[in-house]
Amino acid sequence: MMHLTDEEMIGQIYGESENTAAVDQHLAACRACAQNFAELRRDLAALDRAEAPARDERYGEQVWASIAPSLPAYGQERPRWWSAGWSMNPWLKGLGYALATALLVSCAFYAGQVWDQHRHPGITAVRQTPAPPPKQPIVVVVLDDHLDRSERFLVELKHADLDSTATDSPMRDEARSLLAANRVCRKDAAQARDPELTTALDHLDGLLAEAANEPGGLNAQNIAKLQDEMNADGVLFEVRVLRSRIAHRKGTEDDAAKGGTI
Repeated sequence: MMHLTDEEMIGQIYGESENTAAVDQHLAACRACAQNFAELRRDLAALDRAEAPARDERYGEQVWASIAPSLPAYGQERPRWWSAGWSMNPWLKGLGYALATALLVSCAFYAGQVWDQHRHPGITAVRQTPAPPPKQPIVVVVLDDHLDRSERFLVELKHADLDSTATDSPMRDEARSLLAANRVCRKDAAQARDPELTTALDHLDGLLAEAANEPGGLNAQNIAKLQDEMNADGVLFEVRVLRSRIAHRKGTEDDAAKGGTI
């Protein structure tokens, strides 16, 4: 059997219980709860008989008299030197006027600079923007990406199935994309005066041009011819050598931070 809690008993005593009938029925059936309920009622009745002491009209004066000795004495605040001297000393007053004038002139100068920038944005940009550094001929990351794509294309061409034309269109599209990128790299390589890079890109350019523009598409005969030319010129070997050079340059921290060139 579940016993009543103190909260339920207190609610029953003060008439605030939501289940008065159920609590009375439980108290009639449970001897332990009935005994606890009687003891709790006696304790609460004793508390109700305690009354607060009466307070007369002089209660506030008595409280103040008891706490007044422990409070600090209140004195009039002395005026600060800057507040009193500012209005009475003419020298300090003149210094304040001078500072206010200097602040006003500074604000006017700054406002004039901002207004000039809004009226002549082009001139301000030329005056404030430093000249950009000279553009590097070939960026290592871009060239490495181009050679990576070229190497994958050459490997696919080397192992192409001569009996299937399923890769004809994708390989031709990739060859045309690589050909356009290779033309840009060749131009930059000529300006960089790198003979090894220029030679490899020239060989790669010829092979890509044939793969992209073969009249009959990349059929078995044309693929076999391109494989022979690739092996004869060593294009795949040249591309791999260049990629190893770029990987070595990219491994240095200085070139990685500056975007070095090859």
